[in-house]
Amino acid sequence: MNTEQVNYQSKKILSNKQLLFFMIVIFLFASTLRAPITVVGPITSFIRDGLEISNGLAGFLTTIPLLAFAVVSPFAPRIARKFGMEWTLFYSVILLCTGIILRSIGVTSLLVLGTVLIGVAIAFGNVLIPSYFKLKFPLHIGLLTGIYTVSMNISSGVAVGLSFPIAQSAGWQIALGFSIILVLLTLMVWLPLLRNSKVEMHTSSVQTIQKRMWQKPLAWAIAGAMGFQSFIFYCSAAWIPEIFISQGLDATSAGWMVSVMQLSQIPMTFIVPIIAGKMTSQRPIAFLFTICYLIGFSGLLFEWTSLAVIWMIFLGFAGGASFGFCLMLFTLRTNTAFEAAELSGFAQSIGYLVAAIGPVLFGFVHDATDSWLVPLVLFIIVAVLLFITSFISAKNRTI
Repeated sequence: MNTEQVNYQSKKILSNKQLLFFMIVIFLFASTLRAPITVVGPITSFIRDGLEISNGLAGFLTTIPLLAFAVVSPFAPRIARKFGMEWTLFYSVILLCTGIILRSIGVTSLLVLGTVLIGVAIAFGNVLIPSYFKLKFPLHIGLLTGIYTVSMNISSGVAVGLSFPIAQSAGWQIALGFSIILVLLTLMVWLPLLRNSKVEMHTSSVQTIQKRMWQKPLAWAIAGAMGFQSFIFYCSAAWIPEIFISQGLDATSAGWMVSVMQLSQIPMTFIVPIIAGKMTSQRPIAFLFTICYLIGFSGLLFEWTSLAVIWMIFLGFAGGASFGFCLMLFTLRTNTAFEAAELSGFAQSIGYLVAAIGPVLFGFVHDATDSWLVPLVLFIIVAVLLFITSFISAKNRTI
């Protein structure tokens, strides 16, 4: 048994007080990983008019973090190996705070720089948090992952709802910057975790594990699942309102449909990680979210718009279940926390690159065909590809 596995054993018995505190810490930390991004969408017009920038640059603000995720994710485990999990995550929150401040000053160059820093900072949290659960609380991975994903969804929804009225009443700079409250709270509650922190991930060389990821079909299957899941999520958020408008809904109703989809994700993002952690094989979960995806996208494809709420609930269930499923794979398919971090970095790098390309590709296909038929068929094809990669990934084995 190696040093890290011994550390696992010594951490299995934890007090309820320790676990409760850590749950609060993770809830706050996870809330910082989506709110700074989702505040941008509803106030893009305010930013564009206030800085007199082009529509292209304004739209690119939501793509920058995804590109940062893709570029930075593979390097996060290496940095955590050098400085330790706790300190690396703490520094990432400080970087996030810096990015939010710069972005909110009201200068175009600082807006772009701040957005880049936000993407880099959040990439560390995306990659390291799942492996941090495996390192510190190996018996509670499912519960903590559920809390983590629910917190991201709740904070994302709240940020979307608050950003527009804040921009109207106090200005777009305040709307961009109000999420810093969550960041500062996270910094304060994270401090106690630094007292006894130490570098605990020196079990094998970085090069060996990284090479193993690139050579393992299982790692590629997990990366594919993460990529296809991300493709569906970001394309849905970007284009489903337009699809509903083309089918006769007004803009307000179309926007509410996306809200229904996002809210429907919450119960599944909490339940699925807990269930997945107790299952030998997670293939039933793959079947479940695939069926939900196919029902939801079929409703859109056949333009049964009168039942739009039902299709959005199914897509929300599918999205929440598939996201929770993918996050759990990072810990379920690895033996140590460092392997989990490397797999997470590898899969999320590919996943968010696909996510960044997805909405652009989706829009291009729509423009080329002058119809939503082919893009909706593309949704179904990607859902099937997600099922295939998820089915392969769900078998009980490790990298």
